[in-house]
Amino acid sequence: MKKQQMEKRRNNMKYVVFSFLFFFGFCTSYSQDFIQEELSYSEFLGYVKKYHPLVKQANLEVSTAQAKLMMARGGFDPKIEVDYNKKEFKGTEYYSLLNSSFKIPTWYGIEIKAGFDDTDGQYYNPQNRTPNAGLTSLGLSVALGQGMFINQRMADVREGKLQIKLSDAERKLKAIAVLYKASEAYFEWRKSYNEAELYRNYLGFASTRFKGVKKLIELGDSPAIDSVEAKITVRNRELNLENGNLKLAKAKLNLANYLWIENVPVELDDVVKPEQNLIQTLEETLKTDAMLVNVESLESHPKIQSLETKLSMLEISRQLKANMLLPKINVGYNYISEPVYFDSFNADDYKFNVDFSIPIFLRKERGSLKIAKLKIQDLKFDIEQQRLELKNKIKAQQTEITSLKRQKVVIDNLVQDYLTMLNSEEKLFSFGESSIFLINSRENNLVSAKLSQISIENQFYISNAELYKILANPD
Repeated sequence: MKKQQMEKRRNNMKYVVFSFLFFFGFCTSYSQDFIQEELSYSEFLGYVKKYHPLVKQANLEVSTAQAKLMMARGGFDPKIEVDYNKKEFKGTEYYSLLNSSFKIPTWYGIEIKAGFDDTDGQYYNPQNRTPNAGLTSLGLSVALGQGMFINQRMADVREGKLQIKLSDAERKLKAIAVLYKASEAYFEWRKSYNEAELYRNYLGFASTRFKGVKKLIELGDSPAIDSVEAKITVRNRELNLENGNLKLAKAKLNLANYLWIENVPVELDDVVKPEQNLIQTLEETLKTDAMLVNVESLESHPKIQSLETKLSMLEISRQLKANMLLPKINVGYNYISEPVYFDSFNADDYKFNVDFSIPIFLRKERGSLKIAKLKIQDLKFDIEQQRLELKNKIKAQQTEITSLKRQKVVIDNLVQDYLTMLNSEEKLFSFGESSIFLINSRENNLVSAKLSQISIENQFYISNAELYKILANPD
C-alpha cells in the first residue's frame, strides 16, 4: 500500500512538473501578440491604390489620352495666315504682295474665311492687282463629296474622345495587375509570418519539454535517452525556425516593394504583423462574394469596354474609308470688296471656285474599305471569345474558392483531432504510459497539419485575388 502511494505521488509530481513547464512555455510564447501592431489587408490595398508609382503611372494613361484629344481638336482651331513678298532692285520696286487670311474650320466640311490682299509695284501678275486701299474678302468653302459628313479632322476628334474611354479601361487593367501582385506579396508575407510563429511556438514547447524531461531524469522517473530524443526535437525546431525567419525576411522585403506613403518607400517594422482575421474580411474587401458577382453581365468589365471602344474606333475608320469612295467636290465662294465699301453689298464682286476629282477604278479606296470591314469582323469574333473566356474563368475561380472553403473545414477538424491526440499522449506520458518519441510523433503530425492549414488558407486568399483580377474592378 505504501509503495502504491509513493508511485501515485511520483506520478502526480511528474504530471505537475511536466504540465507546469509545458503550459508556462505555451503562455510565454504568445505573450507578445498584444503589443504588436497589425497592418490589415484593406489598409495595405488602400496605400497601394493611393501611393504606388505604378498605379500613378496607370493614371497617366487618361492624361495622355486627354492631351491627344486636345491635339485632335487643334484641327478646328481658327488660323491666321500672312504671306508677304517684296522685291526691290536698283531703286525700282518690282512688286509688293500681301496675302493675309483668317480661317475658321467647322465640323461638317465647311470652312469660313476672311482675307485682305494688297498689291503694289511696277511688275506683278495682273491677276493680283488690287485697289489702292487693298481688297477684302469674306466667304466659305464647302466639301460636297469627300469630307462633307466625315473627314480626317472629324475622325481624329471622335477617336480622341474614344481614346479617353479606352485609356480609362486600360488604366483599370494596369492598376488591377499591380493590386494583384501586391496582394500576392501580402498573402506570402502572412503565410511566412504564420509559419515562423508556428515554428517559434513549438520550439518553445520543445524547449520546455526538454527542461521537463531533464528534471524528470534527475528525479529518476525517466530514462536518460529521453533527453536525447527531446534535444533532437529542439534542434529540428531551431532549424525550422531559422528557415521560417529567412522566408519571412524575404517576404517582408518583397512586400516593401508595394508599400509607399506619399513618395517615400516604407519598410515594415519587426513588430508589425499581418491581419489575422483576414479569412472573414477578404471577400468583402475584394468584393468577390458569389452573391455580388454577376457572371452574365460583363458590359462594365474593363477588358470588354476596351475591346468595344476599339470596335467603335474601327467603325470610325470604316466610315472614313467609305467616304473616300465619294468624289472630291470642293466649292468656294468669296465676296470681295474694297475696305471702305465693305458696308454695301454688290453680288457681282466675288471669287468662285470648284475643284473636282475622282479615281476611275477606286481600287485603292475599295481595298482600304474592305480591310477596315475585315478588321471590324475580326474584333467582333475576339470580343465574343473574350466574353466566353471571362465567364468560364469566373465560374472556374468560384468553383475553386468553394472547394477551398470545404478543404478549410476539413483541415480545421484535422488540426483539432491531432491536437486532441497530442494532449492525450501528453497526459499518458505524465502517468508513465507513453514516451517522448510518441509525443514528438504526435506533435510532428500536428505541426504538419497546421502547416497544411496555413497553406490552404493562403490558397484561398490567392484564389480570391485571382477572381478579383478577373473581375477587374479596382474601385
